[in-house]
Amino acid sequence: MAQKVVLAYSGGLDTSVAIRWIKEKYNMDVIAVTADVGGDRDLEAVREKALRVGAVQAIVVDARADFVKHFAFPTLRADAIYQGVYPLATALSRPLIARLLVDVAEKEGASAVAHGCTGKGNDQVRMDVGVAALAPHLRIIAPAREWGMTREQTIAYAQRHAIPIPVTSASPYSIDQNLWGRSIECGVLEDPWVEPPEDVFAWTASPQNAPDQPAYVEISFEKGLPTALDGREMDGIALIQELNALAGRHGVGRIDHIEDRLVGIKSREIYEAPAAIVLFTAHQALEAMTLSREQLKFKQKVAGEYADLIYNGLWFSSFHQDLAAYVQSTQRCVTGTVRLKLHKGACKVVGRRSPCSLYRHSLATYDKGDEFDQDASVGFIHIWGLPVRVQAQAQPESKWTL
Repeated sequence: MAQKVVLAYSGGLDTSVAIRWIKEKYNMDVIAVTADVGGDRDLEAVREKALRVGAVQAIVVDARADFVKHFAFPTLRADAIYQGVYPLATALSRPLIARLLVDVAEKEGASAVAHGCTGKGNDQVRMDVGVAALAPHLRIIAPAREWGMTREQTIAYAQRHAIPIPVTSASPYSIDQNLWGRSIECGVLEDPWVEPPEDVFAWTASPQNAPDQPAYVEISFEKGLPTALDGREMDGIALIQELNALAGRHGVGRIDHIEDRLVGIKSREIYEAPAAIVLFTAHQALEAMTLSREQLKFKQKVAGEYADLIYNGLWFSSFHQDLAAYVQSTQRCVTGTVRLKLHKGACKVVGRRSPCSLYRHSLATYDKGDEFDQDASVGFIHIWGLPVRVQAQAQPESKWTL
């Protein structure tokens, strides 16, 4: 009886070819697992395709709520954006998929799991390390990393074996998407001098073709979690979907980025993340109103570490648990509403309010009602500047010169 392997199946080029390749190479029965993380695909067609290509079993798991609650929103609370640009959409889905593979492998008695990641990307690390953290006894097979075929050769293999694939040599884009964002690479995009053609984008209008009139949206948060749009409470999935549609219509969410991959190379990445961009902008604005200067300063450092560990495949690590505990603590008072203006590709904060606000009009105003004691500033400045004066007097040669 053949051993079983659980394959993370997307229905794309590499995983479609992998089903037949694994059978030929390892003589293993393939169980295809497809995670629904909001990729807007016909999942029943994907499941049927896996069976048609040769999988002995094909499973579709609705993981959208899990993805939002346990992956996307915790990352939002952390303000984790890789290199200050990438909202980590693809990177966030990988540990979830790794966990699903392990769950199915244990249930079905499989001895291995497999994925379609190449040997040049980050996803191989995220999948391999994730599986190793959860089930170190499972063997990991990565056909696209092992078979040594170029993308053209992989397409030819699929055509030779009558395997239906969603790409052709004329349209070679590699696309991954979920509720949190859409990633596009390959083809003409590999030339960083070439402007991305419009056919690359599916979620966002070109800013120049976006509506002339701006849209305003109010996002409410409770302890750092988005809970309502324009006063309408809704679950995370619906909230993200509505924001993706609204912001996308106004051209918000396009990202063109030269990115440092974990494996040591730079790559040109195109992303669409309308909802994520809007939510991060709103969340950071609310934190600016409700967190102290010291909290904000340290949290920015934590955000960078948090983004790096997600990008680098360390979701299931003790370090993540430690950072997550701190992030959760910082969100105790991040409650309130932020108003944003969406217009021609731009997302701007135009209003914010919170019952926990540290902003005090009576202290900030220069008009009637000013309660700030300006006379106290003299003593403050004297003490604050004391080290500078002492050093200037004791070490005249160290005085600042230009």
